[in-house]
This record gives sequence, C-alpha cells and structure tokens, in this order.
Amino acid sequence: MHELSLASAVIDTATRHAAGRRITAVHLRVGHLRQVVPDSLQFYFGHVAEGTPCEGARLSLEVVPAELRCNGCGQAWQLEEIAFRCPSCGAGDVAVVAGEEFEVEWINVEQLEEQCTV
Repeated sequence: MHELSLASAVIDTATRHAAGRRITAVHLRVGHLRQVVPDSLQFYFGHVAEGTPCEGARLSLEVVPAELRCNGCGQAWQLEEIAFRCPSCGAGDVAVVAGEEFEVEWINVEQLEEQCTV
C-alpha cells in the first residue's frame, strides 16, 4: 500500500512544477532497493490523478539497479541477491552507491495557448 503515498507524492511534485498546465507524461527513476511494485504504482497513480492536472497522464518508470561499494577495498558491484558483503574481500562494510532513488526525472506538459486581445 506504500505505492498509494508514493503516487500522491509524484502527483504533488509534478503538479507543482507544471504551473497550472495539464500534464501528459511523468517519468520516474526508481531504485531497486525502494521495493516499488510497478503495476501497483501505475494503478494508484491513475486513481490519485483523477481530478488533477495529471489525469490521463502516462507514467513511465526507469528501474535503477542497486550498486554497492566496499569501503575497505573500493570494489563496486551491482547487487544481484541480498548479500551485503564485498565479493572481492568479503568485508561487510559497504556503501549503497545507487538503488535508493525515487525521483521525478521529467514531466511533459501541454503548452498554454496564448490569448490575444484585440
């Protein structure tokens, strides 16, 4: 159910940046470690978007693989399975380099029509 609150946050962010214009598409970067279920997020996005500038907008997601780096030897690797030990030296002192993102990367908005008064 955490996808409901994520969808609300995405819509709030996109609406704030759209400056009153209708939003046609939203693109997110979502880290693998965020454990977001894409289908669930899509569903809630469509539901929460009703009555907002995001209504009818297309939501696309780019999943960012989890990447770790060993603080001891400097080895970096993509996390394939849940094992937070360096594959090179076996140390458990590692840092997450990528995979925790949850970012609105871009939005598409309709252009406001200029009204000319004569």
